[in-house]
Amino acid sequence: EMVEQVPEVEERNQPAVRHARESRTGWASLQLRQSLSADLAEFAKSAERRKANRAPAAATISVVQKVTGIVLAGGQGRRMGGVDKGLQPFRGKPLAQWAIERFAPQVDELIINANQNASEYARFGHRVVPDELTGYAGPLAGLHAGLKAASGEFVATVPCDSPFLPTDLVERLQRGLGENDLAVAKTGSQAHPVFALARRAVLPHLETYLARGGRKIDDWYATLRVIEVAFDDEAEAFRNLNTLEELERE
Repeated sequence: EMVEQVPEVEERNQPAVRHARESRTGWASLQLRQSLSADLAEFAKSAERRKANRAPAAATISVVQKVTGIVLAGGQGRRMGGVDKGLQPFRGKPLAQWAIERFAPQVDELIINANQNASEYARFGHRVVPDELTGYAGPLAGLHAGLKAASGEFVATVPCDSPFLPTDLVERLQRGLGENDLAVAKTGSQAHPVFALARRAVLPHLETYLARGGRKIDDWYATLRVIEVAFDDEAEAFRNLNTLEELERE
């Protein structure tokens, strides 16, 4: 479960170390997470030095600090039979358009992360950026591309297949972020990791994780200072449509 403070990695992972020695794969994964945590410690020290050289910041994002929104539409759509999910029709519009129309008013600029049909996505009126990583590497590859293209100090992400996403998503994640690196929406006990707000300053840390072969969003989040923000009053807003049958049924 995600927590606000980065845990002491060695103390927390003592049982894991013993188990990992029985599994070469597990041991490699543990080494990666320990190494990343060390990188994060250095990242945090650097942030503290920068903070000491400027005026104290408010606990929440200032209204003058820009937020870039990223619509993640870079997947292969395997559960839809390999079609481009964001362009599938839903209630008279492409699926991604519903997410864009609800998300765009919440951010200062919007970027669409897409790895195919770029000209079709460009018709929505926003910049389109593909993954830099090859092979459809997942949402972290889309976040990486968006962070590199963003002009805002903060980046918010949503998936293209969630047409009912909250219209106050960014505002509430902003309020909850505080001094953390990243805020993630959750309903009940379920976190929704692709509905998130991150500081653009996490980009070097993400690049290190990806360069070492990491691809799992939950594993990367576990190396950051993450806070979960409750959206229990809008639980239905996080429904995503993964199959053509779901699109037709809705």
